[in-house]
Amino acid sequence: MKKIISFTTFTFLLFVGISSLKAQKNTEDKIKKVLYFNPEVDPDIEEIKEPTNTAFFSAVSDNLSERKNKMLKTETQISFDTIDKQTIIDYCKNNDADFAVVPKVKYFKVGIGKYVFSNQVVISMKLFDAEGNLLTESDYDTYKKNMRLLGSSVNSVKIGTNGAIKAILKQLRKIKPSSEAGF
Repeated sequence: MKKIISFTTFTFLLFVGISSLKAQKNTEDKIKKVLYFNPEVDPDIEEIKEPTNTAFFSAVSDNLSERKNKMLKTETQISFDTIDKQTIIDYCKNNDADFAVVPKVKYFKVGIGKYVFSNQVVISMKLFDAEGNLLTESDYDTYKKNMRLLGSSVNSVKIGTNGAIKAILKQLRKIKPSSEAGF
C-alpha cells in the first residue's frame, strides 16, 4: 500500500512538473521581437534629430514594456516613402525580429525664421512583418487629436508615438481578431 501511494504521488508530481514546463514555454513563444528603425525627421535638420530619437525611443520602450514584446533598435534610418522590401527582410533576419517599424516624425514650422518650430508633430509609422509585407500604417497628429498648443516638443513626440502605436494595434485587431494580433 505504501508503494502504491508513493508511486501515485511521484507520478502526480512528475505530471504537474511537465505540464508547468509546457506552460512556461508557451509564454516565451508569445514574446514578439519588434525592430525599430531611427525615425525620419522632417525637416531634415541635424540639431533636432538626436532629441527626437531620444524622445521617440523613450516612448516606444515605455509602451512596449507594458506588453509582452521586446524592442530591438537599429541606428539605421530608412526613407519612409520609399521602403525596399528586401531591406526589411534582411534586417528582420539578421536581428531575429518578428516585425519591423519604420517611423517618421514631422514637425510643423511656424514663424518666419529658419529654425522656428511649433511643438506640434505628426508621428507616422509603417508596420512590416518579417517577410517585408506591409501589415498596416498609422499616423497621429498631436494638434488634431489632443489640441496640444502648449508643452514641449519632447512630450508631443512621446504623446504622438503612443497614439500611433495604439492606432496600429487597433488596426491589427481588425485585421487579425485573435490573441496574436499584438506586435
